[in-house]
Amino acid sequence: LRNQQRFQVSATAFVEPLMRVLFGRLRSRQHYSKEQICPYFRVNGYPPESEIYTKQAEAQFVEWRLAIDGLVERPLALSLADLRMLPKQEQITKHNCIQGWSAVAEWGGVRMSTILEMCRPLPQARYVVFHAFPQAEYAPLMYYEILTLDEVLDPQTILAYEMNWNPLPIPHGAPCRLRIETKTGYKMVKYLRAIEVVETFATIGAGHGGYREDHQYYDKVAAM
Repeated sequence: LRNQQRFQVSATAFVEPLMRVLFGRLRSRQHYSKEQICPYFRVNGYPPESEIYTKQAEAQFVEWRLAIDGLVERPLALSLADLRMLPKQEQITKHNCIQGWSAVAEWGGVRMSTILEMCRPLPQARYVVFHAFPQAEYAPLMYYEILTLDEVLDPQTILAYEMNWNPLPIPHGAPCRLRIETKTGYKMVKYLRAIEVVETFATIGAGHGGYREDHQYYDKVAAM
């Protein structure tokens, strides 16, 4: 309790390799039915209030572009229309929050494996960083989370632009959010603005693998 960050770093050195050995190769195979979709899906956090985001939302995100760069052969800037032209995946899965609640919903979007095939990560690439639009609750910093390349290749890891067969609502992360069904909810970044492929995350944020990891000492594996 006197030095939580130091304890986090020390514990991670032992616990993270063990967790990755035990759970790192697990794949999500969730297939809930339409009848199991929850009538109410709780929302955590608040939408961005930046001028750029507000204008894009008012225009139904026609001008929104998702930048995908870093250690890739082919940097991308994808619009919602671009994403919708790619092979679509629909999945009914359960969201598990670190706070102890869960809910089932249908998500529609594009596999992250498809995105990686398009941008072609370089040989030294090891991690994928997901950056959100600025939100007042995290100011002056911005929310981000980091996953390994192997984690984002799970067949049910998608960039979701639909929820329950409708455009993704703003409270749930419009125009696009990450869904990775092998992780707890804080890893599933909402309000996506950029994706960055990197070799190390030591210089990103405080260097612990995500906003929650940096400031609330969460576990970066976040296995369910």
